[in-house]
Amino acid sequence: MLRLSSSVPTYHIIRRSIMAQQKKNRVFVIGVGMTKFEKPGSREDFDYPDMAKEAGQKALADAGVPYSAIEQACVGYVYGDSTCGQRAIYHGLGLSGIPIMNVNNNCSTGSTALFMARQLVQGGLVECALALGFEKMERGSLTSKYMDRTNPMDRHMEVMINRYGMVPAPAAAQMFGNAGREHMEKHGTKPEHFAKIAWKNHKHSTNNPYSQFQDEYSLDQVINSRKVFEFLTLLQCCPTSDGAGAAVLASEAFVRRHGLERQAVEIVAQEMVTDLASTFTEDSCIKMVGYDMTQLAARRVFSAAGLTPGDVDVVELHDCFSANELITYEALGLCAEGKAGELIDRGDNTYGGKYVVNPSGGLISKGHPLGATGTPSPLTASHS
Repeated sequence: MLRLSSSVPTYHIIRRSIMAQQKKNRVFVIGVGMTKFEKPGSREDFDYPDMAKEAGQKALADAGVPYSAIEQACVGYVYGDSTCGQRAIYHGLGLSGIPIMNVNNNCSTGSTALFMARQLVQGGLVECALALGFEKMERGSLTSKYMDRTNPMDRHMEVMINRYGMVPAPAAAQMFGNAGREHMEKHGTKPEHFAKIAWKNHKHSTNNPYSQFQDEYSLDQVINSRKVFEFLTLLQCCPTSDGAGAAVLASEAFVRRHGLERQAVEIVAQEMVTDLASTFTEDSCIKMVGYDMTQLAARRVFSAAGLTPGDVDVVELHDCFSANELITYEALGLCAEGKAGELIDRGDNTYGGKYVVNPSGGLISKGHPLGATGTPSPLTASHS
């Protein structure tokens, strides 16, 4: 039975207990693994369980820990039946009975799996967790699968249609292309600025053996490739891809107990933000594709880390289309609003400049298997 001294008010004991619960653990990435990203269907014998097995086993080997050390797993994918996460884990890693959570959050699926796994360790619920993402996609532009219910992007599309209308072209390309169009109207950005981003990313991918494309193109080739929508050409758009990525996360106590200090990379801050009211109320395609929520996430993550954009050297960001990369420069605070074109012209987004943005080749060249996108890769870990 707990006895409370009359000299120590009860509320003090409660307050200390709450404060103890609020203490957050440090979280470290101790191992990463991924497959090469490939054109959908290019390997008929490489199904999603095989992708997950390769990425997961590589991550565990990199961490130097067995699968039995994993206490929970967060597994991301978009295209597949229910419980593909379990099937993928069972096939390649083991049947230990651990909780396996399936994650579907469209293009942020892989990073959401990482976010969830980090929270498990950060909150002290587990000491070692696995974040795994994979995707087996179809060729061609993404399309809706369920036509008998509300489309989750209907309000976003309404913003675009009200401002620019809609034409026969892939919907995603129109959304981001119109955001770039708005940027040109407001800030005088030129089509060449968007092409320079794609030119840079394709050049970066030549150093990434995991990249779906490893061909270098001239700026003229990027500009003159097949038109997809407005100024966006084929080489400025990410492809659909097959592939997987995985990361093993651990607490500080786990790292020290297993002697992993020299390989552990701390996640010093991570934030997730969803749409704000301004996404839908400001008649802006830039806001509609996520400028404000990116800006808010960046402010929060820099604040949590005690850093500023000026402290950053390497940036991996979501370049599903070249227009999104340009807009994201400003949302992240890498430059002032309206100044992304000047940043690009100075070469401050590549080697020799202020930042190296998407050294992996980005989605445009590395590929975009939705469930794997956002999971740490060997290349990004080496730049940490």
